[in-house]
Amino acid sequence: MSTIDIVDLSSDDESEDLNVKAVKLEPGIVGGRVQQKEIKPQLVKHQTSRTQYRRQESEENRSSNALSTGQSNSSILDQGQSPLDDTSLSSSSPICPAPLCRQFWKAGSYDDGLGSKVSIQNGKSYLHVHPMFLHSNATSHKWAFGAVAELLDNAVDEIQNGATFVIVDKITNPKDGNLALLIQDDGGGMNPEAMRRCMSFGFSDKKSKSAIGQYGNGFKTSTMRLGADVIVFSRHLNNRILTQSIGLLSYTFLSRTGHDRIVVPMVDYQFNTSTGTLEILHGKEHFMSNLSMLLQWSPYSSEADLLKEFDDIGAHGTKVIIYNLWFNDDGNMELDFLSDPEDIRSSGETKKIGTLKAWKEINEQHIAHQYQYSLRVYLSILYLRLPESFNIILRGRVVEPHIIANDLKFPEFILYRPQCGGCVEGEVLTTIGFLKEAPQISFHGFNVYHKNRLILPFWQVVSYLDSRGRGVVGVLEANFIEPTHNKQDFERTSLFQKLEGRLKEMTWEYWDYHCGLIGYQVKKKPQVSATPQISSHSTPHSGKQHPVTLHKSPPAIGSMKAAIERAERSIPNSQRRSEQGLCVKRKGQDDLIEVEKAKRQAVEVVPLDTSGSQLKDPEALNLLQENKKLRLKCLEYVTREEQLNLKVTRLKTEIEEVEHEHKRMMAELESMDKVKDEKNV
Repeated sequence: MSTIDIVDLSSDDESEDLNVKAVKLEPGIVGGRVQQKEIKPQLVKHQTSRTQYRRQESEENRSSNALSTGQSNSSILDQGQSPLDDTSLSSSSPICPAPLCRQFWKAGSYDDGLGSKVSIQNGKSYLHVHPMFLHSNATSHKWAFGAVAELLDNAVDEIQNGATFVIVDKITNPKDGNLALLIQDDGGGMNPEAMRRCMSFGFSDKKSKSAIGQYGNGFKTSTMRLGADVIVFSRHLNNRILTQSIGLLSYTFLSRTGHDRIVVPMVDYQFNTSTGTLEILHGKEHFMSNLSMLLQWSPYSSEADLLKEFDDIGAHGTKVIIYNLWFNDDGNMELDFLSDPEDIRSSGETKKIGTLKAWKEINEQHIAHQYQYSLRVYLSILYLRLPESFNIILRGRVVEPHIIANDLKFPEFILYRPQCGGCVEGEVLTTIGFLKEAPQISFHGFNVYHKNRLILPFWQVVSYLDSRGRGVVGVLEANFIEPTHNKQDFERTSLFQKLEGRLKEMTWEYWDYHCGLIGYQVKKKPQVSATPQISSHSTPHSGKQHPVTLHKSPPAIGSMKAAIERAERSIPNSQRRSEQGLCVKRKGQDDLIEVEKAKRQAVEVVPLDTSGSQLKDPEALNLLQENKKLRLKCLEYVTREEQLNLKVTRLKTEIEEVEHEHKRMMAELESMDKVKDEKNV
């Protein structure tokens, strides 16, 4: 092809003129001695732990493929080729510029006076990404907390590179005193090329199957949804090379200056171990141009202030600061930092809950309601499991993980294997039960995770008006369907629709079996299919509804195998169904966990009266308690398995590193032997 359509690549050696204003570099910072109280000891400390950061090598390989135009120092987006007159750039502005409109849903109006265009440079055409795309792309996030979660996904993906924490907090913009959002982790950090891909569109370095992010779009959508501007500081250490990069993605800068393309000012440094100094990369002229724009449009007035932000990052890690945060329609900041000093809340009125006055408080304080307004509550259920070595720290306090499955009483476990074209497409184990507070609690729905990340919290597959489902909650991890880009929903594929239908049936089935246990009266069940499927788990029976009677067993149940055999023999005669003679659908590929079969065989369930009295059968209570212990033990095994898998991955990486070092040393030894032989000759 004679021409290449790429997203606005520009390099340092372009013939385009640079209009920059001279910026006096801070003495003793660039090209001179710097304070090495932290960098040198950290560099020495982490020289022996290089294996945690092999990601850099793969990043560089991918970079050479993505940037195949021969521009070694280029960025996917314009790197500060300033079209401005030099008089408009200043590094000493005491005020941090604000966007023209502070309300996100009204900030999409943009007038560049030029319109998008395709420019020709060196015989190649360059497709410009218009700044309006930053705003329109961010509208995929309807919910501010969803955008915060997207940024936390990046930190969680860094666990494989040694991350142990992510901090979410507020800071003060040093220029105007307004509040800004801080998100910081101690992962592997980003080298200059990785930073450019982070600021660009459609590039993702995450090849791990367990990685949450995969589209290369989350950083831009989430940061632009939370605020008009974001500045990123990242320090990366690999093979004894330490780099520091600073990048600015500013909708305020682009809109107020009328740019017709996205310009991302960035500056890069590299630590010289022999001289103990920080050296600028990509040439002084390029550096000066980008630094000028950074100082004018960021919250920092000098280069020293910028570099000071690396003081608490350590030898590696990334700090994201989002400022000029958006307001809601009432003129209040969307993120409320003031109501709770240990939380970030969503501003605005909370949704009213229609329930009995005596039950109103317990419903309002329940996690199913609070996660919409409290970031701490939402983050506590955001991940199904996290390593013990990793913490989410919100406003200075660790977020305690909350396992929703532990909130359920009378839980059951149902295995679902969706099929498409006669082939099994996946397997998902659903934990379903009543919330402990039922029937006082009216919430219901399924919490659907994907690759450990919560996508749909309390998803109501059954209508709120349908009383057959009140208080029924489920938890499942569906990895066989793909989430949307904002990770707040799933793609509406046929598999997703099948899952939705199965969960709806699952809710009704569970309700019909267990509603008597919490004081509800059994009601007639509407027909869910024109041709109901009858399996060995259910038998059609007309007439009066009988309580579900499960055969008793001796106090000492005996072996699990014998209990399961007894359950299989008795279940067809014990599960009499609805009042009008309809049976509950149970697909052939869905199997209850064998332990649950044994539980149905082993106990007799007595329905509760409407006053909410407790179960009278001690054997049933014992089995329920034992079941809960087994579930907790199962969760411990799953967590342990995840930790072991991470350890195996690290060990494999270390082995590869040692083998690589061994090959290098052997090659060096061979070359030394040749030199020695030549000297002897």
